[in-house]
Amino acid sequence: MSATSLIATLEKLYKLHKSLFDLSVEKTNVIKNGAMNELDAVLKNEQKHIAAINTVENKRQQESNNYLQSLGVRMEKNPTISLCMENSSPEDQDVLGYWQQKLVDVITELKGRNELNQKLVYQSLQFVNMNLSMLQPQSEKLTYSRPNGEKSIPAGRSMFDSKA
Repeated sequence: MSATSLIATLEKLYKLHKSLFDLSVEKTNVIKNGAMNELDAVLKNEQKHIAAINTVENKRQQESNNYLQSLGVRMEKNPTISLCMENSSPEDQDVLGYWQQKLVDVITELKGRNELNQKLVYQSLQFVNMNLSMLQPQSEKLTYSRPNGEKSIPAGRSMFDSKA
């Protein structure tokens, strides 16, 4: 049996990962610009891509399993692309190796971009916290009391609000 259906599934998986990488690049720009509405839209789109990737990954595992079974290879766990390559013809090995490498490359790029986005979000959060602390400084509550224990009213203030 040929590995054509497995190869087609790998190609779909690569395209989805590449599209997710493109979204992560867009997310970097949105984070830099501080556009929260756009960030929300990008995050929702990312979630859709991740769900699609999970679906296609499950299909890849099933296709790999079917492919290896057709070659007479028995397995106990989810088959890998490398295991499929080990048991394939030289032509299929080349194509499977090509798509495996493309997937590894795009996933590595995606991981790096996600780390950058995480750092940018962290820095943005630190900036927001710094601005909030500057706008709302922590005031110490000072109370003055008389030697007999009665609290005094600061000078210039009366006990009654005349504007009420």
